[in-house]
Amino acid sequence: MSAGEALVAAAVAAVDAVEGPTRLSAVFDGAPVRAALPYAVVGDPVLIDWSAAGVTGREGRLTVTLWDAGEVPARLRTLVEAAEAAVLGIGPNLGAGWRVASLQLVRSRVVRAGGDRWMGVSEFRVRLYRAQ
Repeated sequence: MSAGEALVAAAVAAVDAVEGPTRLSAVFDGAPVRAALPYAVVGDPVLIDWSAAGVTGREGRLTVTLWDAGEVPARLRTLVEAAEAAVLGIGPNLGAGWRVASLQLVRSRVVRAGGDRWMGVSEFRVRLYRAQ
């Protein structure tokens, strides 16, 4: 399993496990053809080499996008905050030998996506490594 696959799987599981008064209908690892609102999409991370002597490493960005509808984005803001906390709570062991060296929120934004649709985007900087 690649670093990107391990990271996406962990992020999908973390966001899908979010509990609260409002639940996401689903969490996807790619854009769905059709889904009930609200839902989340964990995008493929953009990773570059971050290796050192004896260690294979990757550094990059992971994006989690949440979609909702309504007159105001109040519910979406709550969901975005919960999803961010879930991603930041991912444990150090991702599986397949990959471990998280650091994970931080870089930016977050909620914007109108047209009509009554809203989109919340959270971007994370991540550094992963696997000892050889």
